[in-house]
Amino acid sequence: MRKPRLHRTALRPPVAAALAALTVALIPSLGISPAQAAERESRPVYSYDKAIRESVWVDTGLDGDSDGKTDRVAVDIVRPGEPAAEGRRIPVIMDASPYYSCCGRGNESQRKTYDAAGKPVLFPLFYDNYFVPRGYATVLVDLAGTNRSDGCVDIGGRSDIQSAKAVVDWLNGRATGYTTRTGTATAKASWSNGATGMIGKSYDGTVANGVAATGVKGLKTIVPIGAISSWYDYYFAKGAPLFDSGPDGLADAVESDGAHARCAAVQRELVDGAPRNGDWTDLWTARDYVPSAGKVRASVFAVHGMQDLNVRTKHLGQWWNALADAGVERKIWLSQTGHVDPFDFRRAEWVRTLHRWFDHYLLGIDNGVEREPMADVERAPDRWATDRTWPPADTRPTALRPRPGRTPGVGVLGTERAEPGATETFTDDPGLSEADWAARIDQPTAAKTGFSTAPLQQDLRLSGSGTVKVTATPSTSSAHLSAVVVDLGPDTIRNYTGSGEGIRTLADRTCWGSSTAGDSACFRQTEADRVSVDYTVLSRGWADLGHWADDGKGRPLTPGKPYTITLDLAATDHVVPAGHRLALIVAGTDAGLIEPADTTPTVTLDLARTEARLPLVGGAPALARAAAGTPADPTSAPTLKGVAEPRPQPRLP
Repeated sequence: MRKPRLHRTALRPPVAAALAALTVALIPSLGISPAQAAERESRPVYSYDKAIRESVWVDTGLDGDSDGKTDRVAVDIVRPGEPAAEGRRIPVIMDASPYYSCCGRGNESQRKTYDAAGKPVLFPLFYDNYFVPRGYATVLVDLAGTNRSDGCVDIGGRSDIQSAKAVVDWLNGRATGYTTRTGTATAKASWSNGATGMIGKSYDGTVANGVAATGVKGLKTIVPIGAISSWYDYYFAKGAPLFDSGPDGLADAVESDGAHARCAAVQRELVDGAPRNGDWTDLWTARDYVPSAGKVRASVFAVHGMQDLNVRTKHLGQWWNALADAGVERKIWLSQTGHVDPFDFRRAEWVRTLHRWFDHYLLGIDNGVEREPMADVERAPDRWATDRTWPPADTRPTALRPRPGRTPGVGVLGTERAEPGATETFTDDPGLSEADWAARIDQPTAAKTGFSTAPLQQDLRLSGSGTVKVTATPSTSSAHLSAVVVDLGPDTIRNYTGSGEGIRTLADRTCWGSSTAGDSACFRQTEADRVSVDYTVLSRGWADLGHWADDGKGRPLTPGKPYTITLDLAATDHVVPAGHRLALIVAGTDAGLIEPADTTPTVTLDLARTEARLPLVGGAPALARAAAGTPADPTSAPTLKGVAEPRPQPRLP
């Protein structure tokens, strides 16, 4: 932790009394009553139906649309009226998003609504319903170029981040707000104590990451859910395109009608700065928040689905590691879902934990949340385990190496290196996916190579990020590669490739806070969407072999020439049970998840120069104990059952 913690010691009565008096004196600045402080929990004591609802336009200091005027972003606010009347200032929970008018937020795709006078009525999600009665303001920001804001969307760039950072500055008295979009009457946040927590899923959480990486004062905590940490890694995996379009397509989808006309120049910059060849450019450097993790002042409560195939967990892994290196105070939840909000996979516990988190970091209540286990990890649908730290302290990158087996194309995975000259070959089939490969892991098929351990003698846990280094010889001038790590064995998991990405939405509703006629606190319930499988894909990574030089530039390949490249595996936390096998698949295009190359190569792997380095809890000794058996000879291997093949992912994070 960046800040040392004070040890608790017994206090003499006069000292204790003095501190108690000081605490009472400080209560108004915290925005809570003495009773709430004594209970170590903010309570719903303020009126929600009489809360103040208002809009402010904050000057960002930028002129993104080049109209000769600095841009103003729309800020919709709902806050209890009683604290200001009592002379107390309150903290802010803020969600900055491009989706409030185009696409909606949450499982029910809620959008902002306004009355005839333009006054905000519906605030999406439950934050306002639950937290406003507890003494918080909820602030929803339209990113530049969206909904009621000026400027242009620039997909994680300066305009996006400044849209939200300027609001944090305004809440702390460092920026100018106006009562209208074009007028001159100013608005001050005299009701705010400056303490701000940013929250949001996907794009919204990404903006929270980016704002925290500026080091802005007043931002006390962020809660990024399924968030991006580097926009390059949203669109490419070491040169391999993950979508058939770039950031210009996303900007076009979310910007307001007015922005379409005035933002053509920004659209052109997004096209020119993000070439479809996967090369790293200055545009991506400006949208990579990981190198700035050392500037983060806020605590971070990160949430991610380990089967998120939209915002892959590579984003989480590299951001988490950089925050750890910077000494940032952190907490993490990892679910078995895809791109799903925790409100929809662990609702009651999420609301309780988020409440305590904001109470501690925004109200200063000493409730011990920061001293609890760092990580909650979903081991099976609705079954969770905790870890004091994440990854566990004894996690080590450990080498597993592929070797030929008795059947061509069906190899062995273990600690022993293959003999020099040992190879396996596959021919890319862009119509097949990781589901096809894993289902036939024990069968010799032309489109993949597969390697597996013997049945494990004891449980083996992977926790964190890994890599797969391959030496590959293509038959054509281009090739895309996939590396997939698989748990071979029966299990019941969340159906993460289903329409709900691991959840089903039910008809009944539960209520979380107070409601008004225009803003209900009641949301449809969900349940786990379970599926029985014979295997589970637990991590994956991709690359364009033309980016083998690792300098951010792709090159045409020389057919028949070997190239060595390292594929980054997405972060995970998975226990391979005793009796199951751990497998590695190396193949070409992973249908639904990456785009194919412009040729269809046959690729030969040099097995002696290929290895996976996996984050094993207990390291090499744990692997030696678990993988001590003898690999079986799959002479009549069945086709295994898994989840449905991955669907092409939406272009909106």
